[in-house]
Amino acid sequence: MRTLTFKRGIHPPDSKSYTDWSPIKILMPDKGLLMTIPLSQHIGAPCESLVKKGDRVLLGQKIADSSAAFSAPIHSSVSGTVTDIKPMLTPSGTMCNSIIIENDGLFEEHPSLGKDTSYASFSREKILEKIKEAGIVGLGGAGFPTHIKQNPPKEKKIDTIILNAAECEPYLTTDHRVLIEKTDRVIKGLEILLTLHPNAKGIIAVETNKPDAIAALTKSSEGNSKIEVVSVLTKYPQGSEKQMIDAVTGRQVPSGGLPADVGCIVDNVDTVLAIERAVAKDRPLMRRIVTLSGDAVKCPGNYQVRLGMSFKDFIEATGGFKEEPAKVIAGGPMMGVAVYSLDIPIIKTSSAILCFTEKAAVLPPENNCIRCGKCVEHCPMGLMPLELNSDIMADDMESFEKHHGLDCIECGSCSYICPAKRHLAQSIRTAKRNVMAMKKKK
Repeated sequence: MRTLTFKRGIHPPDSKSYTDWSPIKILMPDKGLLMTIPLSQHIGAPCESLVKKGDRVLLGQKIADSSAAFSAPIHSSVSGTVTDIKPMLTPSGTMCNSIIIENDGLFEEHPSLGKDTSYASFSREKILEKIKEAGIVGLGGAGFPTHIKQNPPKEKKIDTIILNAAECEPYLTTDHRVLIEKTDRVIKGLEILLTLHPNAKGIIAVETNKPDAIAALTKSSEGNSKIEVVSVLTKYPQGSEKQMIDAVTGRQVPSGGLPADVGCIVDNVDTVLAIERAVAKDRPLMRRIVTLSGDAVKCPGNYQVRLGMSFKDFIEATGGFKEEPAKVIAGGPMMGVAVYSLDIPIIKTSSAILCFTEKAAVLPPENNCIRCGKCVEHCPMGLMPLELNSDIMADDMESFEKHHGLDCIECGSCSYICPAKRHLAQSIRTAKRNVMAMKKKK
C-alpha cells in the first residue's frame, strides 16, 4: 500500500497514547440535569425554536428548524421539560439563543423514530431528505450541513467521495476508535453516500499511525470494488480538506473554491456514522463521540455523549480533574478554542475537550520575527504568514488580501514552527473575520 501526502506541513507530537487504547464509553446524563441546546450548531442560518417554555419534549423530537435553505434542524437529546429559552454561552465564546431542557431520566423516544429503515429502496431524494431531517452537519468541526454538501450543483461532476480518517490533530482519537469498533457501520455509511453519486468511487484515507484501523477497514470493504483504503502520511494538517484532496487525488482546490470544483466530496468519520444511523436506522443526530484528554483529567478517554450536556457535567461524570486545569480547549490543540467557562454545552461540532495543567499549558513569550522563513517553508497553503502578520500589524487589509490571507486554513502550523513564537495564526484568524465582516457591510 503506497503512502500519500501533501507538500509542506509539520510533525508535532501526536499525544494520542492518552486515549487511543480507550474503547468508546457511553455516558448518559443523569435525571434532573439541564441540557442546553443552542439554536445554531452549523454553518448557515440559525434555527428557530419549535417548542416553548413548559413543553414536554421527547428523545429525538425536532425542537428547532429553519425555513432557510442553508441550515440544519436540531433535535432533543433527552426527554424532559423545557425550562427556558434564552441566550447562552457556546464553545466559540459567543452567546446563542438556546433551548434548556431538564432531563427526566426516562429517555422516552418520539414515536417517529426508527419507523422507516428500508433504505435499500430509497431514492436519491429520499436519502438526502433523511440526512437533512436528521440534522447532520460536518462533525469534524466545520459544521457544514451535510445534505447540502452531498447535493452540489449538477454541473459539478463528483467522481470521488473521500472518507477523511486522518485525524491529524494531536490528542484526538475518536475517529480511530470508531474505525475499529464500528467498522462495518462506517463502510455501510460510505456505501449509502456512493448511492447518491453512482459515478463516484469511495476512498478511505487513514494515517499510518492507525494500522489496526487500516486492517479493519480493508477487511470490511473486501468485495466492494468501489471502495479503496489508502494510507496517508502521519503529518499535520493531513486531515484538512484541501490537503487531503491533494494527497489522495493530486488535485488542487482553487482559491475560494470548494472540493466539488475538483470532483470531490470529503466527509468526516463520525459524520458518515451519523448518516448510517439516519438512513439505515431512522435516528437523528442526538449524540457525538468526544475525546477527553490532557494531563489535568483523571479519566481520559473517548465518550459517546448526548448533545447539550455541559463541559462541567461531562467532566464530573468521567471522574473530574486530578489537578486544577490552567487551560481548557474545545477541540484540538492546533485549531481548538480556549474556553473561559465550563458552563458551555457539547454541541454537534465538539470533537474534543482538552484540559491542561499550568506546566503543560505554558505559552512562551512572543518575540520579534527573525525572518527565518520557517512559517513559509511549512505553511500547507503555500502562504507567507510573516508577511500577513506584518500587514495586520500595519492595519493594511488591502495587502492582507493581496497576499491571499483569506486562503489561510487556520491550521496553526506557522505559530507552532515559529522560533520567535509569533502569534501568527491567531492574528490571521482575527484579520480574516474582520475582513469578512467588512465585506458583509458593503
